[in-house]
Amino acid sequence: MRTATVILPLLLMLFFSCQKDNKERIRETKTENLTSKDYQNLVVLFKEWRTFEMPPKLEGAPDYGKATFKQRMSAFDQLRARHAAIDTAGWSIHNKVDWMIMWAEMNGFDFNYRILKPWERDPAFYKTIWTYKSDVPAHEGPTHHGTLELWTYEFPLSNAERERMLDELAVIPSLNTQAKTNLTGNAKDLWITGIRDIKEQSKVLEDMKSAAGVSADEDLMSAIEKAQTSTNELVKWLEAQSDKKTGPSGIGKENYTWYMQNVHLVPLTWEDEVMILKRELARAWSALKLEEHRNRDLPELIAADSPKTYDALADRAAKSLISFLENEEILTVKEYFDSALREHLGTFIPEETRNFFYITSHYDPRPLFSHFYHWFELARMDKEPNPSEIRKGPLLYNIFDSRNEGTATAVEEMFMDAGLYDDDPRVREIVYIMMAQRAARGLGSLYAHANKMTMEEAGSIHSEYTPRGWMKTEKELLIFEQHLYLRQPGYGTSYITGKYLLEATMAEYARIKERNGEAFELSDFFDSINRIGNIPVALTQWEMTGNSDHMIMMK
Repeated sequence: MRTATVILPLLLMLFFSCQKDNKERIRETKTENLTSKDYQNLVVLFKEWRTFEMPPKLEGAPDYGKATFKQRMSAFDQLRARHAAIDTAGWSIHNKVDWMIMWAEMNGFDFNYRILKPWERDPAFYKTIWTYKSDVPAHEGPTHHGTLELWTYEFPLSNAERERMLDELAVIPSLNTQAKTNLTGNAKDLWITGIRDIKEQSKVLEDMKSAAGVSADEDLMSAIEKAQTSTNELVKWLEAQSDKKTGPSGIGKENYTWYMQNVHLVPLTWEDEVMILKRELARAWSALKLEEHRNRDLPELIAADSPKTYDALADRAAKSLISFLENEEILTVKEYFDSALREHLGTFIPEETRNFFYITSHYDPRPLFSHFYHWFELARMDKEPNPSEIRKGPLLYNIFDSRNEGTATAVEEMFMDAGLYDDDPRVREIVYIMMAQRAARGLGSLYAHANKMTMEEAGSIHSEYTPRGWMKTEKELLIFEQHLYLRQPGYGTSYITGKYLLEATMAEYARIKERNGEAFELSDFFDSINRIGNIPVALTQWEMTGNSDHMIMMK
């Protein structure tokens, strides 16, 4: 029987007491030479862990079969025991944080194996083709290990890219066959909604046939046809099984809290998150009404009504944001920020087809472009990778969500409060509308995971509590977001809880500066966050302030 992982507060009390029981653990696990204080031991083990985390292949596709998982758990337990036996006494906080990151990732593997089981419960897990690059370090939600990233290809294909695509297309029929064996779960909402993702894959495959150079390539056309046929067959099988699915899709309050504290390192309970999101929802609505009152004599914002007006609006917004960040010394603006932002300025969307975010951007894109802090972070990962081997790439299991989504959401309001919209106060209203939308959708996801609501009922909170009816204009976004948050616990709340944790980090950082008689420099704060990397906010605060009390006290 494998040793259960302790909850975060208990782990931290043990961890920060220099692991006094380390020798006993070493005897129990019968490991040797693992008490070295050399940080490189952790780096070596990390590389072994990441190699292990990639599943073996079955007929060319990642193998998620029950028997394979069972066979692999002994090796996993050995890796985990070796990690637990590393003596971190005397290490720097930076290195201890890296130890915690690896601990969290291993807990994520364990949680997926015991509870989440996306390969058993979640048909969308078997989506292979991704047409876009995520705006966070890795794809949002559980994703299998053999994806085809269509956005990385340029047609007509070079010889090397053609061979790569043929190899990646070959995964689809094998994986779809495996799915029919592995998918034994009874999560109704995940099952029924997940069929949409597999249907969409068939449409993408159909569109690929008309890409430049594809129709004349017999081998490529054959591979696409086989992938599409197997995808359509999987859809039929899923639909035939759907009437039998009657169970809940949420993981329950207790599992949710364990997952937050031990995997995403968010030191909150399910109940804490409900309270925070309710508070933020009420605050956003009340602040919006105060803004509307204050701005009552100002002209209303006018939405862009043509491609020309939108392009001009987006260009002005990009220039305004970048110059504001630099001129007001908000943070160190890198030369690649402008190009990273301009790749995502968007295009004009007719009013009748605009979803929530397009509605906001056609009035003024700056609130959304502030959230596009994401693209600054991804560009930094590419051009200035973190020197830590453990932090330079994406953390597994979306552990980065409190940091990346939380920061992107927090800066919407922080930049506003620092003066970004002094030239047009009406834009402040958009910021509060976006905040209310994120709080409402996160609150709905909490109730869905507690199995107090279905996904549809959670979506009704999302829709009804977003101001001005802006979530009622286009239903696909609503379904996409609530489905994602049901698939990935904690992601729907991470925008608001991550914001809360980042604000707490700023408060503690400023308090320490004041106590020491030092000046608080906003650019130092943001530059420190960027330098530390895309890790959970609670760890960022520990590294930035040297104080870990918040990780226990919030429990």
